[in-house]
Amino acid sequence: MSEQVLPFYLVCDESASMHGEPLDAINNELPKIHQEISSNPIVADKARFSIIGFSDTAEVLLPLTDLGDIDRLPMLSSRGLTSYSAAFSVLKQTITTDIAELKQAGHTPFRPTVFFLTDGQPNDYSWEDAYGELVSPGFSARPHILAFGFGDVEQQTLTRIATFKAFVAQAGVSPAQALTEFARQLTKSIVRSATLSASNPANAPQLVLPNENVPGFTVLAADPV
Repeated sequence: MSEQVLPFYLVCDESASMHGEPLDAINNELPKIHQEISSNPIVADKARFSIIGFSDTAEVLLPLTDLGDIDRLPMLSSRGLTSYSAAFSVLKQTITTDIAELKQAGHTPFRPTVFFLTDGQPNDYSWEDAYGELVSPGFSARPHILAFGFGDVEQQTLTRIATFKAFVAQAGVSPAQALTEFARQLTKSIVRSATLSASNPANAPQLVLPNENVPGFTVLAADPV
């Protein structure tokens, strides 16, 4: 029987407004994410993790991988403006390739889960076209998307992006606090999902996502897709 795996993607804003405290905070958390997942063989074996950074363009900083196979995660760096179109286009292309390669390797991949993080509004106004292709019912590997935002991002934008839940940082919560909690929720979701799925190998993979009571964030319902 083929092995079930759960693909997770961190899609992170690297625009110039993320310079300083925001990216410093997420870069400080990345080694902790790696340690937490790679040190648990069951989790590392079941989950796969990828990082995509975006500004004017989007780039796969970490191809989908078993975190037990690498020594460290790449760091994020600030650059340019905020193109959601680039993020969603590269994400769709990457997921398409990754799912095909997982199947070719004998795995049964579950629908991907995306943690989308941004601190501002998109500078491109046609991003919904690229987004629509990503979440189209005709795209069999369309992902579950959790959207996290802080800074200048608007709640309406986050709810438009999310397919599950959107989370906006509350007033008075610093970028460092928000991003530390974001990283904690991402890690917890991967660990719990992989652990639960490994304990029930005969059933469909079990996805555990943050829902309510995320410290420092207001939880918003996603718009229907």
